Amino acid sequence: MARIQAGDNLVPRPIFDTPVNSTADVAQQHHNHSTDSSSQGSGVKLKKQIGLLDGVAIIVGVIVGAGIFVSPKGVLIYSGSIGQSLIVWILCGALSMVGALCYAELGTMIPKSGGDYAYIGTAFGPLPAFLYLWVALLVLVPTGNAITALTFAQYLLQPFWQSCDAPIAAVQLLAAVMTCILTVINCYNVRWVTRVTDIFTGTKVFALLVIVAAGVWYLFAGHTEQWDEPMRGTYTKPGMIALAFYNGLFSYSGWNYLNFVTEELKDPYKNLPRAICISMPVVTLIYVVTNIAYFSVLSPEEMLSSDAVAVTFGNKMLGFMSWLMPFFVACSTFGSLNGAIFASSRLFFVGARNGHLPAAISLINVNCLTPVPSLIFLCAITLVLLFIRNVYSLINYVSYVEALFTLLSVSGLLWLRYKQPKTERPIRVNLVLPILFLLTCLFLVISSVMESPVEVGIGTVIILSGIPIYYLTIHRPVKCLTNLSQAINLWCSKFFICMPNQEKFD
Repeated sequence: MARIQAGDNLVPRPIFDTPVNSTADVAQQHHNHSTDSSSQGSGVKLKKQIGLLDGVAIIVGVIVGAGIFVSPKGVLIYSGSIGQSLIVWILCGALSMVGALCYAELGTMIPKSGGDYAYIGTAFGPLPAFLYLWVALLVLVPTGNAITALTFAQYLLQPFWQSCDAPIAAVQLLAAVMTCILTVINCYNVRWVTRVTDIFTGTKVFALLVIVAAGVWYLFAGHTEQWDEPMRGTYTKPGMIALAFYNGLFSYSGWNYLNFVTEELKDPYKNLPRAICISMPVVTLIYVVTNIAYFSVLSPEEMLSSDAVAVTFGNKMLGFMSWLMPFFVACSTFGSLNGAIFASSRLFFVGARNGHLPAAISLINVNCLTPVPSLIFLCAITLVLLFIRNVYSLINYVSYVEALFTLLSVSGLLWLRYKQPKTERPIRVNLVLPILFLLTCLFLVISSVMESPVEVGIGTVIILSGIPIYYLTIHRPVKCLTNLSQAINLWCSKFFICMPNQEKFD
């Protein structure tokens, strides 16, 4: 079997990975007459259109989703006190920064899109990489996108049903429409995607500044009673602390999404680490001061009884302008979903290009130079999940899986330093940082096993279910599946006017 070049022990190409010529001929004539001059003479490939500001906007835009507006109470529940909650928020930001710096080393050493998938494959081979892709495909990415879309719809519709919840059918329909609109934007133009991300990142930061300003005004007006005993009720049990960190890290999740689109980042050796070093301290500062504002205005009891802390805050502080909070939450989730669709579609594109998914998903539209089949494939899975009533429960079953694969990626960093010491590393972090991050992830994984054995067991079953899929479709593919993949690949190349990626990897 042929292997992906770059000497990185990535994935073997199965025989259902359709040869390039079988689809290239279909779209070649159209490509030759394409009016997109940027593609002439360079083949059909993803364009480097993401600058430093766009990279910062993607990281901030994906991280600052609904979490900081809706459920800071999760950290408070397992911390027990507002003082420890703030400590957890700060440490989660610091931990995310350490992880992001480790990923900056991996991303500049292995400058390929796909993030964890590319790094795990390079370090440990095709099977672990496929298992990450399997879990991301089955649950992590589409479920996260579906929940973000549903949150958008719920908060946009809330002002129209003030005395009760909006009908579930209306929420699902609006979420589906928004998902389709963002998918179309992502299919048509990467520049449009970055503009939407930039605009809505600014909107959500403005919303958080409104919360901070209101909290500061309230605090300086003499309402300091919430801070008389900030550590009262603190929990010290390791399992509770781990769960507090899980809730905090959930709100920081997305710090590695820029690594999914490394191939589209201008000058990634400089802009990847710069975007990380700018965005992570900004997000941490925003989160901490926003929580200080929440705790200054709302009592712990009020926060724990609220399912949408920002809305409760707005009702108390903004009066007749309280409708702004649901609107800001909707804007925040809209921008977050836009960035998530853009980045995560590249994960599946890279997986298909490496032979781990049907080859059709690795095709690129010859006019727009975007992975249209991958985007539509992701949209279809998300739409299915939107209409499953218990979609939120899926996150509980795999909450530890992300920590597990992040642990594996950082382990790969240490392994590659031992295995390939002479490989060029434009960024080389201090050895203490990956070790510290590794130990923290290990603590979180072990603690989740102790505290939530059922959810961990189900998550493990989902991971292991990918092993027979790997052997049936990749290691020794079944002939009927091979023929089906080739037929789908040919149809997609005609219908979406696509060609295989023609970029050469050294």
